Amino acid sequence: MRIGILGTGTLAEGLGRVWVRAGHELVIGGRSRARADALAERLGGPTRAASPRDAATGRDAVLLAVSWAGVEDILRAAGAPEGSLAGTPLIEPTNAVEHGVGVLLTAPGTSAAERIAALAPGAHIVKALHLFAADQWTGRPAAVDGHHGPAPTVAICGDEVAALRVVGDLIRDLGGVPAVLGPLARARQLEEVAGFVIGLSFAGVDPATAVPHVPREQVTA
Repeated sequence: MRIGILGTGTLAEGLGRVWVRAGHELVIGGRSRARADALAERLGGPTRAASPRDAATGRDAVLLAVSWAGVEDILRAAGAPEGSLAGTPLIEPTNAVEHGVGVLLTAPGTSAAERIAALAPGAHIVKALHLFAADQWTGRPAAVDGHHGPAPTVAICGDEVAALRVVGDLIRDLGGVPAVLGPLARARQLEEVAGFVIGLSFAGVDPATAVPHVPREQVTA
């Protein structure tokens, strides 16, 4: 696929590195062209740097890889309010949470994903990849095997079936298993889960110990 990445930080580099290995063509667009150039050089392969607008235009998918504070600026630089992302699957892994606490910064009843949808009219938003750090993926092979433990489940949500399919394929390339939770209206629920995980982690608790294991046969019975 032809993938645009808006951002030049840890997540952009981590996911980009695995997608390059999987054979995808990347275009990096950041607020700093120098940092975009440097990242493109580190990733190698069919990767180049460009303006945010060029990175967002004519792609099979675009990854929004900036902090919540930088979302509006990068989307404006990419021309999203003017429709540059219309019809494009936009992977949205943003955590709009208070650092070290996990409380959501968005108003009750709203979500970061829905705010991003308003900033990028026509984009096919898919909430995904917001629960795992970048190094979760860089240490995994593109095709998961039994030597690396079970593949991580990546909960996603969105309104467009085709966009969910594209993002699901890219998650599989990372070594994960996509699980569609529902439409974008459920993004708030996924974002609350991130707040839950972040809050417990900063409190010194392993979040995995706070989630009960429910055998599949009990769920399907």
